[in-house]
Amino acid sequence: MLKTGSLGIVGATGAAGSKILEILQEENIKPSDLRLFASEKSAGKQITFADKIYEVENLQTADFKGLNTIFFAAGSSISKDYALKAVSCGAAVIDNSSAYRADPKVPLVVPEINFNEVNASTRLIANPNCSTIQLVMAIAPLHRINPVKRLVVTTMQSVSGTGFKGVEELKKQVSQTLKGVYPEPEIYPHVIAFNLIPEIDAFNPETDMFKEEEKIIFETNKILASDIKISATAVRVPVYSSHSESVNLQFEKPFSADEARYVLSNAEGISVIDAPRNSLYPTPLDCAGSNKVFVGRIRDDLSAPNSLNMWVVSDNLRKGAAWNAVQIYMRLISSGYTS
Repeated sequence: MLKTGSLGIVGATGAAGSKILEILQEENIKPSDLRLFASEKSAGKQITFADKIYEVENLQTADFKGLNTIFFAAGSSISKDYALKAVSCGAAVIDNSSAYRADPKVPLVVPEINFNEVNASTRLIANPNCSTIQLVMAIAPLHRINPVKRLVVTTMQSVSGTGFKGVEELKKQVSQTLKGVYPEPEIYPHVIAFNLIPEIDAFNPETDMFKEEEKIIFETNKILASDIKISATAVRVPVYSSHSESVNLQFEKPFSADEARYVLSNAEGISVIDAPRNSLYPTPLDCAGSNKVFVGRIRDDLSAPNSLNMWVVSDNLRKGAAWNAVQIYMRLISSGYTS
């Protein structure tokens, strides 16, 4: 058991907040005091944690005084409105939204890669985008040995990335389609059941990209402190959980698939499943529920020098969100930066 100080969770009734609570229980983390916050419509709900019932507080009237650490898992607008208020009350904030990821004063942290950017004075830490986390986990061990010059990535992102409402939309549309009823899209711009949608987040006409693609490009280079040339395409797919990525890397020097496979097999938080002749490689269904990042289909790219292809899969609500945040929390405690 890891006993910690007082802890708050903003967005405790949502997909990411619920997963944080689940992982805290799995890791047997017992805060001295736990306070849960959500919107006015969710205030008053009761949530059981470690055999104790907690009542969800209304975020709009919340007082954060007395809390050592607060997870924010309720979207960027909420973080912009309340995260700095929490910091001013003395709390360390781990923000799961995009609100502060681009702020040069706020570290964007994947613990296995760049926790050294956090110190005792750090009060606000940004949790990266889910698709970025699994991508940098897979490329950072290689990049340290042989710098990546160019990266091309296509993400295949599950509907749980949109939260509970995305999952419910897919379930509803699958049921309707199988009954011969053509569904009407509500959450997504097109029907997601049995379909692919190459659109995630808002469109930027200046770059001709969707915001998710811009996030991947910016966040990858911020985390790796690099200037890699990156091309990204983000696609929403009719999968309930786990994001998948097709990744092409070009290095400064030759880097064989066998070398890359060896490096990744010995990297923290990575599991290599790579025996394609026996149909062994990561799939989103098999990887759901795990905190690891899975890599397979590691192979030489014969079309360009010093290049490799690989396939990366991870549970987006775990390593892509809640587990990464909890890892940050655990390292803050072990480093003595919070309690």
